[in-house]
Amino acid sequence: GSVLAGLAQNMGQLIAFRAIQGIGGGGLIAMTQVIVGDVVAPRERGRYMGYIGSVFAIASVIGPLLGGYFVDNLTWRWIFYINIPVGIAALFVTNSALNLPFRRDDHPIDYMGSALLVGAVTCMVLVTTWGGSEYAWGSPTIVGLGLGAVILTVLFVMQERRAPEPILPLRLFRDPVFTVSTTASFLVGLTMFGSIVFLPVFLQVVVGVSATNSGLLLLPLMAGIVAAATTSGRLITKLGRYKIFPVAGTAIMTVGMFLLSRMDTATTRLAASIYMVVLGVGIGLVLQVLVLSVQNSVPHRDLGIATSAASLFRSLGGAFGTAMFGAILRTRLDHFLPRLVPGAGDAVDVGTLQGSPQTIRALPGPVRDGVVEAFARSIHSVFLWSVPLAALAFVIVLFMKEKPLRDEAHVSARHVGEDAGAPFESVEGQGA
Repeated sequence: GSVLAGLAQNMGQLIAFRAIQGIGGGGLIAMTQVIVGDVVAPRERGRYMGYIGSVFAIASVIGPLLGGYFVDNLTWRWIFYINIPVGIAALFVTNSALNLPFRRDDHPIDYMGSALLVGAVTCMVLVTTWGGSEYAWGSPTIVGLGLGAVILTVLFVMQERRAPEPILPLRLFRDPVFTVSTTASFLVGLTMFGSIVFLPVFLQVVVGVSATNSGLLLLPLMAGIVAAATTSGRLITKLGRYKIFPVAGTAIMTVGMFLLSRMDTATTRLAASIYMVVLGVGIGLVLQVLVLSVQNSVPHRDLGIATSAASLFRSLGGAFGTAMFGAILRTRLDHFLPRLVPGAGDAVDVGTLQGSPQTIRALPGPVRDGVVEAFARSIHSVFLWSVPLAALAFVIVLFMKEKPLRDEAHVSARHVGEDAGAPFESVEGQGA
């Protein structure tokens, strides 16, 4: 997927090859957490989930950093080529070190459920992306996409009710811990990715830093996430309690988003860094604990699908957040630009300016100042809309039922390292 994306010659090819990347990446994100859920007891799992959360956070911030460097110094194609040596290294490590027992069983795959889910989500994302920008909200295209999303969602629910092995078993939603955790994961993903996507825009356009430096200025966010994720993971292992961390995390995350919403053209880099640390601490306290709560609540037979569902809802939140906040940004720019830069005509085309900070810096002084102010006010609106969503996540996790963390792993230590081809018995309920 990465090789093909780097070689893409047009937008259609790039989209198709990114889909291939998504197939691989989506499986990897879920499987790392499933493996930890299999071999580590929930009581000890918090520490490892903290490590995974830290790595995820570091990668989420280093990605824009490397991307900015490649754009400034090389070519955008290296955004994809860099995955090749990383992927080869990961393949070598997993093949040499990951030696787990397994039993091969035949299972029917819910292809129809997968297709309906992808179709419904695609329609929803297109509504939030195109609505009010490419097409009017009441246009046949947006209305049609909205109806398509509703119809496909209904068909998906019907399919999951009758599928022998549904991709998302509806019985999981009868577990209040699963329902609360996945809903909160959606909102956290929405808030997290919204901030990560639009913070560099603010830093490049309003503060005036380069693409590379805007990535470096995200390091406070990463530091907050890493510190909070590792610390909370160790405390969960020590205390055997976990609910307090997502409660505190979503509260701190709400404060962090509010602080970001106060940024304007006069905001210093130090102030922005402090705000990012606060947001990072909030995200770090909640990100992986929600996965842990799901794994601890469901039976072993649902461990994989429940873990994947938690990752799915977080990813969906990120997709909807990026699309929704992008629509808000564009709408507010359409509002502010004519008022702050009157009579500028084509010089303030929203699409061109939003995609090219270099173009903004090349504008004449008065026009540039008006455009920067318009972006500052518009991004303020994006962060301000994030505040009630983060607050909603806080309210939701208050209803989380905390179940005692189990002391047994599903795969005992004596199995790890045995011949991977040998069959094994499940050790669920036997102790480990």
